[in-house]
Amino acid sequence: MHDTNEKGSSGPLRGIKVLDASTILAGPLTAQILGDFGADVIKIEHPQQPDGMRGHGLDKNGVPLWWKMVNRNKRTITLNLSTAEGQEIFRDLARAADVVIENFRPGTFERWGLSYADLSAANPGLIMLRVTGFGQHGPYATRPAFGTLVESMSGFAYLTGQPDGPPTLPAFGLADSIAGIAGSSAVSMALLDRERSGGIGQEIDLDLLTPIMTAVGPGVIYADQLGIDQERTGNRSQNNAPRNLYRTKDEHWLAISTSAQAIAERVMRIVEHPEVIDEDWFATGRTRAQHADLLDRYVGEWIAERTRDEVTTVFEQAGAAVAPVYRPSDLLTDPQVVATDMITTVEDDDLGPVRMQNVMWRMGRSPGSIRHTGRPAGADTDNILTSLGRSAEEIDNLRVRGII
Repeated sequence: MHDTNEKGSSGPLRGIKVLDASTILAGPLTAQILGDFGADVIKIEHPQQPDGMRGHGLDKNGVPLWWKMVNRNKRTITLNLSTAEGQEIFRDLARAADVVIENFRPGTFERWGLSYADLSAANPGLIMLRVTGFGQHGPYATRPAFGTLVESMSGFAYLTGQPDGPPTLPAFGLADSIAGIAGSSAVSMALLDRERSGGIGQEIDLDLLTPIMTAVGPGVIYADQLGIDQERTGNRSQNNAPRNLYRTKDEHWLAISTSAQAIAERVMRIVEHPEVIDEDWFATGRTRAQHADLLDRYVGEWIAERTRDEVTTVFEQAGAAVAPVYRPSDLLTDPQVVATDMITTVEDDDLGPVRMQNVMWRMGRSPGSIRHTGRPAGADTDNILTSLGRSAEEIDNLRVRGII
């Protein structure tokens, strides 16, 4: 279990200071993960135009809910980086930081005098994660890009959907989320390298396209070596069968996968068609997939005559793989999710107790934690600037002039 009520940090990144100068969504998610595992994260927002994440998704009584999750464990400061004084304050913060995360268009930080060369001259141990759609260089570097565009370019949309239907985009920020998780890995690697290289940091160029291209799988090497493109197969797989969604007697949907040969054999015994196991084509997942119509019919007919609980019980007793198609609300009561605290309760100043996804992995000696939810824009500005030696009068003056 994760202790989400502690105020101090117990994670492996405790003592690491992060400046999150990024917006929707990959950069903030990277910073969230680092904060979950102990880093002290300062979220930087424009004083007149706060992070657009505050306006994404649903709200409750004007309180943005997604923001509460993706900006948890972060202190917040407002700062206009396009001004000379805002840039000066940012440099002061960066001198004491371990990590800077930014996702402005390539060249923007250079124009502001905040390039990696500028910042690392005063702080050689600094690690700077730069998140863009297509990377810092190349013909697409300056193009505006969102996750939707790279979900299309990565091959994901082309492979998703029914064979006779159009390419299909995800209903959530898939590319950004994969990149955000990748970003936390990249920063962790850079922190380890800094330890081994005598305290020297580095710049990380993370584009949104590469991580989701990797997640999509072997399509590129297939195209290169075989000259073929994978095609949409709906809920089926080219790698194994039976693999699909099947409707139960009580109108639930169940997912079945048979990636392992032994599981495929168990499933066919369960659905009372053991004779197919002796067919030559049943010996591999790829050749089973060529007979998906037959296998889906056998499995689908058997499941259609039984309730979800009946099917699940039989499959679990036989050691075969099955899972329900859940709505988000179903996760709140799932026994495994509850037992392992995958979704946990956090106290929020605006909403009271809220439930959200917990930290992403369970570490035995130095666990992460959710110390607080996302805070109002600039909630910690005065405290942070005071720690930099700014007087109350200076802070008021900066605020009046729109610098903070």
